[in-house]
Order: sequence, then structure tokens, then C-alpha cells
Amino acid sequence: MADMATYRCGVCGMGVNATCADCNEPLVNDTLTTDDGREVQISRCPKCEGKIKSPLCCGRDMVCET
Repeated sequence: MADMATYRCGVCGMGVNATCADCNEPLVNDTLTTDDGREVQISRCPKCEGKIKSPLCCGRDMVCET
């Protein structure tokens, strides 16, 4: 299994780990480049390559502590 990405809130300190519900693999931190060139932080499954927007807390993106 890959190392699981831990996301932590810079405001309140809450931490989150996530796994893929389909593959049961730990999600890893990554970025996605949008059509207009912006980079967006995402979490992706290393097995099925599914992607989600990385978690938010206190109205901000949580920071990855992989």
C-alpha cells in the first residue's frame, strides 16, 4: 500500500486521512492543472486513478503532510 496523505487544517489543526471506497487504497496528494492554467490540490487513488478535490476545513484547503 502507498503512504496515505494526511491533510491538516492550518486554522484549527484537525487532521484527515482518506481511502478510496472502491479500491480500499490510501489516497495520495497530487495537483491537477485546469484548462486556464491554475493548479488545484487534489487527492487521487494510485490504483484506479479516481480523483477528488482535497478536503477543506475552516473555509480553507487543508495542507498535505505526506
